[in-house]
Amino acid sequence: MSFDATGRVAYINEQMIELSARELSLLEVLLQRAGRLVSKDQLVERLCEWGEEVSNNAIEVYIHRLRKKIEQGPIRIATVRGLGYCLEKIQPGA
Repeated sequence: MSFDATGRVAYINEQMIELSARELSLLEVLLQRAGRLVSKDQLVERLCEWGEEVSNNAIEVYIHRLRKKIEQGPIRIATVRGLGYCLEKIQPGA
């Protein structure tokens, strides 16, 4: 997977994946902190930059959509129950 922060696009296997602006923002935060926990509060804060209130429930919906769109790639979004999310590399053959 590759992510162009300037162009605001993501690629899996050299194919651009269509992501909403909010999905891109979430992916960018997760990529910046890959392998480390990102709390729901941190994700809410990032999306609140859009000037709207965002609930924890909305975060779950965006994460679900994002997971579906990146499932063919070499990464996955793991849920750390009650705490947040962590972007992990998928081990080959796993």
